Amino acid sequence: MTSIRIATRASDLALFQARYVAARIERELGASTEIVPLKTTGDRIQSVSLAKIGGKGLFVAEIEQALTDGRADVAVHSAKDLPAVLADGLLLAAFPERADCRDALVARKVGSTLARLGAGARVGTGSARRAAQLKAHRPDFEIAPLRGNVPTRLRKLVDEELDAVILACAGLDRLGLGDRIEERISPDLMLPAVGQGALAIEARGGEALFDDLAALNDAQTARAVAAERGFLARLGADCTVPVACLAEDAGGGMLRLRALVAAEDGSRIARGELEVPFDEAAFGGGRLAERILASGGEEILAEIRSGAGA
Repeated sequence: MTSIRIATRASDLALFQARYVAARIERELGASTEIVPLKTTGDRIQSVSLAKIGGKGLFVAEIEQALTDGRADVAVHSAKDLPAVLADGLLLAAFPERADCRDALVARKVGSTLARLGAGARVGTGSARRAAQLKAHRPDFEIAPLRGNVPTRLRKLVDEELDAVILACAGLDRLGLGDRIEERISPDLMLPAVGQGALAIEARGGEALFDDLAALNDAQTARAVAAERGFLARLGADCTVPVACLAEDAGGGMLRLRALVAAEDGSRIARGELEVPFDEAAFGGGRLAERILASGGEEILAEIRSGAGA
């Protein structure tokens, strides 16, 4: 087998993730690999919020183009960055075992938690989902916009005199920075993004390599992400909108799905929960989306899309 070229973003975290997948491919498929780092539009433009320039799909489009035009054979993504619809001809081949899906509080003061942060604390996040849930939980917080890779965001904690920043546990853990986490926030307080903590391996459909990559798949992770992406697809939303979904093994061949759609200011949140059989994961995510849309989510999304909820 010729060397397998792996497309990835060029950030420290993305390169770590790509190297992990490369090591798995070399060990389990017996093939040599080559990392193809790409600087995407989302990486180049740091001064504007993602929502204003096209969303997290800006981290994906150029990587997918490298697959489409044959410059790469495989792409490695953070599953939470993926839009609901992929480029033509491309499919998700595998999801390795998921890391900690929770959000992390990193603070200037040791021992801080969401509950212990003082009134009016300045909390940094670049996520509409996190900002909405923070505002709902602690309306007194001042939310500061935050862009950049993980090390940049951690530096801004001091440089911009923030009391705390919210990041993904998985990214911090993968970079060996788990000791910076003051609180791994319970999903009961802050429901994570669709696919958070999971890696997605994308490839061209119909090729032998696509089938071979199944060796890297973790069935439990794949089921959970399928359910969460089913929710996202039915909403017709992306990860720049305040939506969240988490699927967990409930035992007995069932998945427990929890999800929400929030107003950007956190003033209204439409929530829902559902248990579905493993073999109905993606369908179950769509069903839960229907319930949430019917219980106020449709109105919230309409206001966000029209600009009324901004």
